[in-house]
Amino acid sequence: MNSASNVPSVAAVDWGTTRLRVWLVDEAGNVLAERRGDDGLITAQAAGFSTILEGHLAAMGAPEAMPVIICGMAGSRQGWLEAPYVSVPAPIGAILAGAARVPGQRRDIRIVPGLAQRRADAPDVMRGEETQLAGAGLPAKGRHLVCMPGTHSKWVLVEDGAVAGFGTWPTGELFSVLAAHSILRHSLGEQPKPVAPGNPFFQRWCEIALAEGGDVTSRLFSIRAVGLLQDLKADDAAACLSGLLIGGEIASASRRYRKGAASIVLIASGGLGALYTEALGLAGLAVRAVDADEAVRTGLIEAARQNGMIAQT
Repeated sequence: MNSASNVPSVAAVDWGTTRLRVWLVDEAGNVLAERRGDDGLITAQAAGFSTILEGHLAAMGAPEAMPVIICGMAGSRQGWLEAPYVSVPAPIGAILAGAARVPGQRRDIRIVPGLAQRRADAPDVMRGEETQLAGAGLPAKGRHLVCMPGTHSKWVLVEDGAVAGFGTWPTGELFSVLAAHSILRHSLGEQPKPVAPGNPFFQRWCEIALAEGGDVTSRLFSIRAVGLLQDLKADDAAACLSGLLIGGEIASASRRYRKGAASIVLIASGGLGALYTEALGLAGLAVRAVDADEAVRTGLIEAARQNGMIAQT
């Protein structure tokens, strides 16, 4: 960080419920340093958001006056400062430019707002994913359908650079709840192994959900029955449940949004990204994959530009 071309100009922070990631970025948008920690929203509520942030920045040698741009749960009602939701439809650039400033800090610290869909028949919210959208490299023109898997998967319709609408499928949460608190816990066991996309049980049960249009509730108990009648192993039972839920999500979201979309932009990382790539392929959908970590980092850098923390390119 000693040369003129490697001087940090802004800190970019992805502040989730349980995890925190911090990047130091120079004026040109190059990443100079990175830190990760387990001090997300839950920890920060007790220890203090400013205390945790300043600790990370000091460890990275960040200048005292350097501005900070943040996305994620730090901007929730339970966070550092509630960054008001922006109602959709809304241009992605305008969403980023509306970052809320945290008062009473010696630094310029701003938090990117989340999005609210205020339709009476489909109310929905997101926080954090809007920044990934900004970093996904979506063309400025045209209609694009984005899938963002997770505990609460988001499907987002973007038209000519603006978020037109979105929906949430709590697929990851459903898997956890069913695996731990339903009759299926006897089939999956206490700690099933991570599901591999090539697992034939995952593929088969994903195809079942896709063929039946996403109606998975009538099939859930079948996983228990297969275990009792056909000696289905715990890890394969987990693959069945994963395939059923992910296939159901894709069938439902495709029915709602796919019309006119040439392909799906999949913003994901790691094993979850591999599962969704496989499932989308089974659904006959073309996929353009974007790494979720890179997307949020790129989106935060763009947010820093939109808020005048580093120069526009």
